[in-house]
Amino acid sequence: MGVNEQLPAPAKAYQPVLDSIEAELRAGRLRVGDQLPGERALAEQHGISRASVRDAMRILEVMGVVRSGTGSGPTAGNVLISRPAAGISTALRMHVASAQLSVEEIVQTRILLESWAAEATDLEAHPERSRAVLDEAAGLLEAMEDPATPRGDFHDLDARFHVLLTSLAGNAVIEAMMESLRLSIRDYVAESITSEADWDRVVSTLRAQHREILASVAEGRRSDAARLVAEHIVWFHDRVAKPTR
Repeated sequence: MGVNEQLPAPAKAYQPVLDSIEAELRAGRLRVGDQLPGERALAEQHGISRASVRDAMRILEVMGVVRSGTGSGPTAGNVLISRPAAGISTALRMHVASAQLSVEEIVQTRILLESWAAEATDLEAHPERSRAVLDEAAGLLEAMEDPATPRGDFHDLDARFHVLLTSLAGNAVIEAMMESLRLSIRDYVAESITSEADWDRVVSTLRAQHREILASVAEGRRSDAARLVAEHIVWFHDRVAKPTR
């Protein structure tokens, strides 16, 4: 073996559990809501220790694939769930924190996703759901326009507003990625404004931009909505958010 060649990394002891669960899900033998076998059964099945099985379950829980419960019954033990945004968000937050992914790159991706979603929105495809989403978004705007709303709550409402509008495109992958992207930079956005005077100046513009975006979506002006949401993201990032590198 040459001096520059490296041996492949040894397989982790828990990996067979992850591979097996993925295969079972793909084959339809496991479904969301199913309870996984206990630690002892999985350890015997894969010839590994129960500690390695616990490692696998912890990884799946962080990935948003498993929910661990105590007690007995169908909700106890390790139950399969599907929360894709949770796992994506955790990974993105860590990589943004380590400066391997910059906030600027996350913002660029948000612009692509949200602009595409605005263009792809079809309110007539599912009119009842569309109306419910628009009503909920209007409620979020009302809460954001309340002067008594704390700044931290405003950022949470803002995140939910953007994810909601993205959901109108009807693409579950885009919606999950959008939610994870918002969560990955939420703390950086919230911490980028340090003075109350700066916040008062910025929040009035944010409210106006949100109203314009919602109106364009509700009226079916998809191109306008795509343009407005891109301008909104760029405006905040260029004028307020501090780059991480």
